[in-house]
Amino acid sequence: MTADTPVSNVVLVTVDSLRADAIGAYDAERHTPVMDELAERGTVFERAFANGNWTPFSFPSMLASRPVFADSGEIGVENVPTLARTLSDSGVATGGFNAANGFLTSHWGYDDGFDEFEPFVASVGSSIYSKYLATHPTVEAWLQLAASPIRRIKSRLAGNADDRPFLDTSRMFDVEHAASDFLEEASEPFFLWVHYMDTHTPYVPAPRYIREVSSGLVGTHRMLHAHTRTGLGWEVGERTLDDLRTLYQAAARQVDASVGRLLEELSANGLDDETAVILAGDHGEEFQEHGHLAHYPKLYDELIHVPLVVDVPGAEGRRVEEQVALDSIPPTVASLLGVDAPEEWLGESLAPTVLDGATPADDPVVSVTVRGEDVTAQPIPRSLADGDLLVSVRDRDWVYIQNVDADEEEVYYRPEDSTQQRNRATDADEEVQAVLDRSRPIVDAHAELLRAAEHDGARDGEGGDEAVDEDLEARLSALGYR
Repeated sequence: MTADTPVSNVVLVTVDSLRADAIGAYDAERHTPVMDELAERGTVFERAFANGNWTPFSFPSMLASRPVFADSGEIGVENVPTLARTLSDSGVATGGFNAANGFLTSHWGYDDGFDEFEPFVASVGSSIYSKYLATHPTVEAWLQLAASPIRRIKSRLAGNADDRPFLDTSRMFDVEHAASDFLEEASEPFFLWVHYMDTHTPYVPAPRYIREVSSGLVGTHRMLHAHTRTGLGWEVGERTLDDLRTLYQAAARQVDASVGRLLEELSANGLDDETAVILAGDHGEEFQEHGHLAHYPKLYDELIHVPLVVDVPGAEGRRVEEQVALDSIPPTVASLLGVDAPEEWLGESLAPTVLDGATPADDPVVSVTVRGEDVTAQPIPRSLADGDLLVSVRDRDWVYIQNVDADEEEVYYRPEDSTQQRNRATDADEEVQAVLDRSRPIVDAHAELLRAAEHDGARDGEGGDEAVDEDLEARLSALGYR
């Protein structure tokens, strides 16, 4: 570890299901004042893309700078040097706090290298009632929503702020408190990672944030109506879709406020002038741009284009147009802390861009997903053997998507088709042919890398996901990941 570093500490804030246009730095109509102020001070990467469409497909890149499946054919980071392990071995204090996403637990190696680690995946209890609620979060939301008038009255009588989310299992305050305790006690240098779940389905933000991002017309009954229709699989009309978008934006504002309290904690402990803050979404969210809600196995922009903001005290604020991938996060954090990146990491550090304005490589970004027999099939794929491999390649203007196993291709020209609605793969067009010619080899090479890892894992007896304990399976089901 070198002594001459621009900062002493790094805080990485990741937000589940946060698409780029959910915050004001990417869409001026959004209301996220804390994140927007962070973006004004820092570097905004306008074309930042996730390396996968789901948390377990994206986070190997975000916390280990490795493609999912590249080392064993399975999800997780057990076989690679993680960011936390790399930093810890170099004398950096590490803390990681995840708001109950069961895919970011020790079962898949995410605790490796953290001095303090808490995923808040608690026992669901042994009763039939508690197990049912754990696997049916919308029902739990309905119950909490129905009781919300009484709860709010009691809260006001007690003088408490109206900022607690309807669905307490988002664990936002637990993450806040754990992060605050870490900041109070951590020795420098340190790395702190916090992961929020509020913008993941179901969206049940506190009433005050609904009022902040809307006309206030989305009341409890409208929220119940929207969740009822989606939970029962009924047709979602434009009004319900608008309500869901409003709830999602309110959830983003709820996270925004929590990030604000975290930054205040940095300041209160005298750490703000020497701490870099990185904000990123792990993947996006669909609102029927391609026929579904939430995040199913697709590789379109609503699921892959995410916010990435890096704020280093003293560095000039800027916006960067070149595309970057989330696998750049680990080497960027390591570089800011003066730690050498392991050779296994594939991402390139963005520290030169943030600190000196150097132009990123602008290389194509590769993202992957695995699709079962149906787009909405469950359980969620956990290995390459669980379905067809889809790989996308993005450059400045074009999106190329290939179903490797079905040999199907899609090509989209983003400047004229920002939501990827017109597939031009069969167009007799020189530009399209050029996209195919340069993208196919990239997909072939990536697929070969993943397949080789799958075969090596099977040969070594590592193939097949180890049994997941009952409580963790219940929490994964609560996220819709059966």
